[in-house]
Amino acid sequence: MIELGRAALALALLTALYAGAAALAGRNGDRRWVDSSRRAVYALCALLTVCVLVVELAFLRDDFSFRLVADHSSTTTPTFYKLTAMWSSQAGSLLLWAWVLSIASSAVLFATRNRHREIAPYATAVLMGIGAFFVGLMLFAGSDAFPFAALSPAPAEGVGLNPLLRHPSMMIHPPMLYSGYVFFTIPFAFAIGALVTRRLDASWIRSTRRFALIAWTFLSIGVLLGARWSYTELGWGGYWAWDPVENASLMPWLLGTAFLHSIMVQEKRGMLKAWNVSLIVATFSLALLGTFLVRSGVLQSIHAFGDSTVGAPILALIAVVVFGSTLLIISRLDDLRSTKRIDSLASREAVFLVNNLLLVALCAVIFWGTFFPLIAELFTGERASLAAPWFDRYTTPIAILLVLFTGIGPLLAWRRLSWASARHIFLVPAAIALTVGVLAFALSDAGERPLALLLFVFASFSLAALGGEFWRGASARRALSGGSLPAALVAVASRNRRRYGGYIVHVGIALVLVGIAASSSFQTNRDISLRPGQSAQVGGYDVTYERPTVDVSNERIAFGAVLDVRRDGRNFAVLGPTRNYFRPSGQADGPIRSFFNGEATSEVGMKAGLSKDFWTAIQPNLTRVNREATIAQRSFRRVAERVADRVGGDTAAMRRAAPGLLALQASFIRQVAQSYAEDPPPATFRVIVNPMVTWMWIGALIALAGALIAIWPTPGAGRRALAAAYKARLGQQPSRA
Repeated sequence: MIELGRAALALALLTALYAGAAALAGRNGDRRWVDSSRRAVYALCALLTVCVLVVELAFLRDDFSFRLVADHSSTTTPTFYKLTAMWSSQAGSLLLWAWVLSIASSAVLFATRNRHREIAPYATAVLMGIGAFFVGLMLFAGSDAFPFAALSPAPAEGVGLNPLLRHPSMMIHPPMLYSGYVFFTIPFAFAIGALVTRRLDASWIRSTRRFALIAWTFLSIGVLLGARWSYTELGWGGYWAWDPVENASLMPWLLGTAFLHSIMVQEKRGMLKAWNVSLIVATFSLALLGTFLVRSGVLQSIHAFGDSTVGAPILALIAVVVFGSTLLIISRLDDLRSTKRIDSLASREAVFLVNNLLLVALCAVIFWGTFFPLIAELFTGERASLAAPWFDRYTTPIAILLVLFTGIGPLLAWRRLSWASARHIFLVPAAIALTVGVLAFALSDAGERPLALLLFVFASFSLAALGGEFWRGASARRALSGGSLPAALVAVASRNRRRYGGYIVHVGIALVLVGIAASSSFQTNRDISLRPGQSAQVGGYDVTYERPTVDVSNERIAFGAVLDVRRDGRNFAVLGPTRNYFRPSGQADGPIRSFFNGEATSEVGMKAGLSKDFWTAIQPNLTRVNREATIAQRSFRRVAERVADRVGGDTAAMRRAAPGLLALQASFIRQVAQSYAEDPPPATFRVIVNPMVTWMWIGALIALAGALIAIWPTPGAGRRALAAAYKARLGQQPSRA
């Protein structure tokens, strides 16, 4: 199997190089070379699929002759995590990157096989150059990047999966992020092709817009799953810590969002050509930067692989992309200029441009804060990090303005809006926003947090404005065709999925920001120390530590608690937070104390609600348990030494005695763990009351649903495009009259 994988990977490199070369050979119109190049891309996809299948089968079969499998799985790893463990590694994630790129490249070249005869060869060459780069990394960057490195002799047991990754959302999170990064390669490659050939109208945008939206959707899912994992698994109480790798995924998302808005201006008005190609180059560069940060170790992050041999080559690729694209854009500035100008500030294109500038400014702030340790070290010789309060101070005002313009943009017409129309459109949303602001100020302590209050007001305006758009569209449809209002709304949205899908995305983003503002501004957070039977009050809730819990398995010991939560004397929830202690990786039968030297994870106890989440995590006091584990370990070692003395050097006898020793060790471990439950020490609980945080998750799901609606083809769109192409062809033929 290893040999098959190695052969397929080597052939993949040759195929990618051939596909790029053949595409360039056909750039002057020779369709045979172009068609051969496209078929080579399909072959690359097939070869990398073989590589992925080989690796996945190795994980399923516990084939520890694969170093990748031995380092990231074990016989006790659940099947789901075996299937997803590939991308928990350096080599596996690079293979995933290249494989997704081959799929995306095959899809876009199939979709454009009869179009863009001048642009497609250059786009193919760019795609295959990047594909060859990542395949070459796997082959030549060292054993940590090579998915088919072998171990001989193969170990009997593997190291196992990092406990922090043993969470369903965390195992889906990486492929979503990688897919988002990779799919941005498609519009980037076609933008480069358009620049080279000077075909800088909106045709390349129309052909790749759906791929950009798919990239945005995948990246959104990845960011959402990462936030959810942090909120429910890490036990610190938040969903975003401004970690460098978290920021690295957010930055291309922000610029990708700007790109998706600004390309509409080019499609409708023929403007912002230079801005659009610059945005997609920056977006793709930041996607590569996110890939680099995970693998370079230049910034400390719990999400990073650490130091590796692939960081420097990826940084070199980023430099080539940035400098090469910049020179190409500068050389085409005359072709990128537009004769049209923004006619009025009260126009959709003007608001879209403001929206773009805010998104770019937000990205710039995050970029500065993320790389400030390196900047500080460059100028002062010492690293100095910027913490979450710094990010919050500068990102919050920009986010508030974004919420406002999210509602204004859809209300405005292209070119200009008259004062009478503006008064008619804005009156109701402004009145609703003002009412919400007054009520929030009067009925809560929102007045003490003016930025949060302002965000609620602007979000109310945006939601009311977007609701008005749905109402007007459904009402107009109902007036024409009759039927119920919901049926009319479904009909009008299905006829213009891109437009109404975008509105739904805006609704979701507004709700996300409301959830963030409420949960961060009005959160109640306390750490309390309790013994069983003791109670404490947090945020109007009475929390009682009922009893401890202990669960022991071969891989972990879980110390937890049963918490009874009451409000106003009535039952509210019974929660069971736990803290899991794992053996160090690779020590399937290590010392008793090894549980407390390895990884530890939290499973939070939480009751979620639309108005608030009640969230708990436990930090058990294991001082006495550690002391007893040391005593038990010494006792077990004495027994093991006596057994070894009795059998002498007889290997077979020692092998026969091993199961009994393991059973004895397991008995000692259970006794140590049970002593915690029999005489529990005080435990520290983090208790958080998070207002409206559920609306962040609901809003994210609504935004993703809107993106899927926008991606899905409108019925009859293919026929209309074919009819338009046919009419254009007829128009080019000479008349027979």
